[in-house]
Amino acid sequence: MTARPFRQFVLKIHSRCDLACDHCYVYEHADQSWRRRPRVMAPRIVRATAERIAEHARAHRLDRVTVVLHGGEPLLAGPERLAAVARELRQHLDGVAVLDLRMQTNGLRLDDDFCALLVRERIHTGVSLDGDRVSHDRHRVRADGSGSYDDTVRAIRLLGRPAHRAAFAGLLCTVDVENDPDTVYGALTELRPPRVDFLLPHATWDHPPARPRGATDYADWLITVYERWNAEERPMSIRVFESVEAAAAGEDGFTEALGLGSPDLVVVETDGAIEQADWLKTVAEGAPETGYHVLVDSFDEAARHPGFQARVLGLDGLSAQCRACPVVSVCGGGLYGHRYRSGSGFANPSVYCEDLLELIGHIQSAAPAAPRHTVLPSDLGALTAGGASEPDAVRRLLEAQLDLRHAMLAYLRRAGVGSEEAWQALVRLEGPALDVVLADPMVHSWAVRACSAEARGQSVPDAGFVAGLALAAAFRAGRRLDVPVRAGGGELLLPSVGRLRWRPHASGRDGAGIRVGTDGRDVWRTDGEEVTWEPFPRLSVGGVEMRVQADPLVPPGDPAAVWRRPLQAAWDVLSQRHPHEAAALAAGVNTLILRAGATEPHVPRPPFGALALSRRETPQDLALTLLREWQHAKFAALRDLDEFGATEAALRQAYADLGVARAWHARQGPAARGQAVRWGQRALTALDAFAAGAEALPPTGLRLAAAIEAAVAQLTADR
Repeated sequence: MTARPFRQFVLKIHSRCDLACDHCYVYEHADQSWRRRPRVMAPRIVRATAERIAEHARAHRLDRVTVVLHGGEPLLAGPERLAAVARELRQHLDGVAVLDLRMQTNGLRLDDDFCALLVRERIHTGVSLDGDRVSHDRHRVRADGSGSYDDTVRAIRLLGRPAHRAAFAGLLCTVDVENDPDTVYGALTELRPPRVDFLLPHATWDHPPARPRGATDYADWLITVYERWNAEERPMSIRVFESVEAAAAGEDGFTEALGLGSPDLVVVETDGAIEQADWLKTVAEGAPETGYHVLVDSFDEAARHPGFQARVLGLDGLSAQCRACPVVSVCGGGLYGHRYRSGSGFANPSVYCEDLLELIGHIQSAAPAAPRHTVLPSDLGALTAGGASEPDAVRRLLEAQLDLRHAMLAYLRRAGVGSEEAWQALVRLEGPALDVVLADPMVHSWAVRACSAEARGQSVPDAGFVAGLALAAAFRAGRRLDVPVRAGGGELLLPSVGRLRWRPHASGRDGAGIRVGTDGRDVWRTDGEEVTWEPFPRLSVGGVEMRVQADPLVPPGDPAAVWRRPLQAAWDVLSQRHPHEAAALAAGVNTLILRAGATEPHVPRPPFGALALSRRETPQDLALTLLREWQHAKFAALRDLDEFGATEAALRQAYADLGVARAWHARQGPAARGQAVRWGQRALTALDAFAAGAEALPPTGLRLAAAIEAAVAQLTADR
């Protein structure tokens, strides 16, 4: 077996820190190699690292890579160096893979200029905070012993301001069972982070964690937080809990501390050394080292190191005790470094074994949470009011939509729709490439029609669509695949990718089926018959790439070429007047549907992920249309996930009118003010119709109506 490609690259851009935290794995544990490394990553090392990442992404056809700027304390590198690193990475990855650039910091050096840089360079930044003042200052102190709480909270509040919130990734909290979990949770929640990561203190069997009360202290602490988080309707994402729930549902977890997946993370130190995950510094001097270097070696060569290879074995690489455990598929043996014991290496359960068993068991046995394809109450408000928190809410809405589409596909597979060979290929292709395919609105449209037909006992339309899904995922993943396809229709759609056409035989002899193959670059019939491959037209505007689909009545020609200039002009207006909505729209839209005539309010809209547009004369008019159609798109997604009652059409109209009111509100002058008030009043009138049209309204509909009313009131108050 071989390790999967690296997708996460941790760059140690500065090796020193302006805090002296006593639980730090870099400075306070067994490996002290930081003393021998340069303080700052030199430009030539940055450049070589960027080249190696691009080389690796190109070789493995990665759609996206994550780079985390780390330390030490990365802010010590200074704003100029930080910006230079970001630009070097983007220069090399442009046209190769999407760069998800992140940073983890103590935040002490953040100011307005630094925060503006983070927004400008699109560096999503997490800050380390251990709770309230007493909890945080228990460990995170300066060299003179003074606490850092006040400066850390100041930095978090600065990062959370509307102008900077697009760069706020969340908070990282190291668990200390001496701290009160309720107090810690309350202090973190009060700062309104989009996400919180709770980390267990790094420990091994040679140096076990403190347990003042008993064998499951850490589980008890986290369970207290979990219960309160549920009771408060999950106001933010908490990765460890969501990862347990996902793994327990048979999905991939999303933290390396849990699960059986092969590692996809690699570290580059300030001197260019390629290393394994740096929490291995808790084990022994030199434990993370590989002997490889970015100036000499590729990441593919580094992946051959025994340390990476040892973690490819999954279940077979765990101890006998772990393999026999009922929650091993969720736990995965815990964090690799937490298994270490002198004499037996990593062939042990986690030093937190009993805690993990208790925590996972509690989450699994808790009253069933709402399905993952739901929207949080806090996100409902963000999706209605707009502003700095909307992009994060849209990303979670997209995740909920993907969960829903996965669920519909699972239902269709159980019903026997499509070929089992294609379904098996889809299972093997689970991952980011498949998620890109499933995000295409045409997948949602087909799945809804197919599930409806199956539920009614009717023939499922175009059951061969499953083969197109598998081929599209393989194409995007750069994987070779061929699957059976019924040939009578003369074409096959590969969602998000393109269309394959061929000439059906007059005799109909090809109706029994053919095979279609791909290698990630081309698509063909395996019998050698002539085909025509038509990639879908695409349009890039403001850094957002969209598939372009034209209604039959749209005049022939290149729709992308016709729309590029007016859409770019409208996007410029949108970005200037509504930057947060523009960021949210960029996160949620991947398809542009062009219609010959104006889209009337009562006309059904496409599924989430698509906007339907007709030509507008001015950039301002088209920007207004984008905002209105974006409201319709969000409403469609919310409606997919919950019930709004018999009068939902009125609620949808109120939601759309609010978007128009907000657009006018952003303009200057008395006429614009009057239009904002007019459209706000239209929204309120539609809300009255929603409330009056049914005796019993569902809770989600009532919450959305209240959010719309509050947003209209805010617009009026601002004037």
